[in-house]
Amino acid sequence: MNVRYGLLYLLLFALSFACFGQNQTHVVRQGETITSIARSYGVDANRLMSVNNITDPQRLQVGKQLVIPSVASIEHRAVRGETLYGIARQYGIDIKTLRSVNNLSETYVLKAGDVLRIPHEGATVSSTSLWPIAAKEVAYRNGNLGGVILIGEPSEVVKSITTGTVISAGPYHGFGQVVVVKTAGGYSYVYGGCDSLLVKTGDTVRHGTELGRLGVDATSGKPQLSLMVFLRNNPVDPATAPRA
Repeated sequence: MNVRYGLLYLLLFALSFACFGQNQTHVVRQGETITSIARSYGVDANRLMSVNNITDPQRLQVGKQLVIPSVASIEHRAVRGETLYGIARQYGIDIKTLRSVNNLSETYVLKAGDVLRIPHEGATVSSTSLWPIAAKEVAYRNGNLGGVILIGEPSEVVKSITTGTVISAGPYHGFGQVVVVKTAGGYSYVYGGCDSLLVKTGDTVRHGTELGRLGVDATSGKPQLSLMVFLRNNPVDPATAPRA
């Protein structure tokens, strides 16, 4: 696929992306608790109680049907040298939750190439260290996980948040100057909204490499960066995407 048309597909997919799925149901079995059920689905126990109007978790009845609130998740493909503990720490989730949502035993040894489901609820989106600019405001596009809008300062330096190769660098209608960085793990990081670029197609970048200068959006009148991340053409929450 031509890189520019590939970028077009990614951008259109992000703008049309609506949600990650619908609610599930779960029938309570003997010995289960609110905590164990919440962990098995990667959801917050308090949220699970709220959705099902449960005020006393100790009075959970066997056979009761619970609504499991939808939880956004991403996929992480393990590379050589990674461990479950390291991945759990990277995404800010409990190791027991990571094992549970992926049906892994306590003795399971992670292998390169394993694909893990990472629940989104463990992530923090407010820290400025997450972002390519010192974001003063962070907002998800249309409230979903297709990408984020970061508000910064005019001509602020936009930095790469990962290591990879620039597969596209140039103007794109409605997004100003755009840089797309692809990582060894298959993730594509799209940085849109630059006024000028400091890299070109084919360049190798590392975490912290200066990609360009932030421009002012013609519609909002604000200096803003559109950050989108994809894995195999599927949108990934930029707050939880790998930073290595």
